[in-house]
Amino acid sequence: METNAKRIAEYLLQIKAIKLQPSNPFTWASGWKSPIYCDNRKTLSFPEVRKYIRDSFVSLINNLYTQAEIIAGVATGAISHGALVADRLELPFIYVRSGAKEHGLGNQIEGYYQEGQKVVVIEDLISTGSSSLNAVKALRDKNCEVLGMTAIFTYEFKKSYDAFAAACCNLHTLCNYTVLIDTALATGYITEADVETLRKWRTDPENWGIK
Repeated sequence: METNAKRIAEYLLQIKAIKLQPSNPFTWASGWKSPIYCDNRKTLSFPEVRKYIRDSFVSLINNLYTQAEIIAGVATGAISHGALVADRLELPFIYVRSGAKEHGLGNQIEGYYQEGQKVVVIEDLISTGSSSLNAVKALRDKNCEVLGMTAIFTYEFKKSYDAFAAACCNLHTLCNYTVLIDTALATGYITEADVETLRKWRTDPENWGIK
């Protein structure tokens, strides 16, 4: 998996799905200052990249979750990736909204599923884990058995690991922040001077950049 993670990191940097700007940080919707911005939706525009990600998910699920009966994508970023994976595995696909619709049937989970089905959840990005675990809760509330979650990338925040542990939910990712930084340094995308800044941010993202 280490080779896969490095290759995915290279892809994400190459297609600018991830941007690193330690000296000119981004501002997230949460208000956090961040030296990194990740938009994994861009991977869908590159056939070679999306195929590699799809096949990596398929390999991971075949190795870890052989009992999977249905694939669930977390809306909206992971719907397309989840559908691609489900198609390759020849399994049913559903997706989970952040909340119930305010019209129509008021569904939070879209698609056909049954109580007791074993589900693997696909996510594109793990930050704090709260929105991802909201999808897990929605599935469990409908008496589905969540085997675990797989995601393209994680920032590796302690807060997210604690949240998944508290929710008793397995998490496996194709790539992570540590591999990304190492790959960015090795390819000359960043300098040694940038590395310390990037590593400090990950340990305390809520307060980083506040003067």
